[in-house]
Amino acid sequence: QVELVESGGGLVQAGGSLRLSCAPSGRALSSRAMGWFRQVPGQEREFVAAISWGVGSYYEDSVKGRFTISADNAKTLYLQMNSLKPEDTAVYYCAAGWVLGSPTSRDKYGAWGQGTQVTVSS
Repeated sequence: QVELVESGGGLVQAGGSLRLSCAPSGRALSSRAMGWFRQVPGQEREFVAAISWGVGSYYEDSVKGRFTISADNAKTLYLQMNSLKPEDTAVYYCAAGWVLGSPTSRDKYGAWGQGTQVTVSS
């Protein structure tokens, strides 16, 4: 079974930066896409950014120009978050899946990390 292990969350002031990482462990990861989602208590988990291998990157409108998603050859996934805002505060989840079509829907992902808390103070 594939496990996704996230790290890099924390507390930062508005305007600051954080870099999240997501490393697969266990069985070799086979996926067509990996992505980041976030969730605030009482709200649904929402799409942030994704990479579809061989196709490209996707971003939610509110993070375009501030967040950058990337991955290395070992399929460790990263999310560089700059110019953070208090409304970016959430638990951030890494996901991987054999995604067909747009990778922005959480229902298309089968493997999830445990989540990492990002808190942006004003």
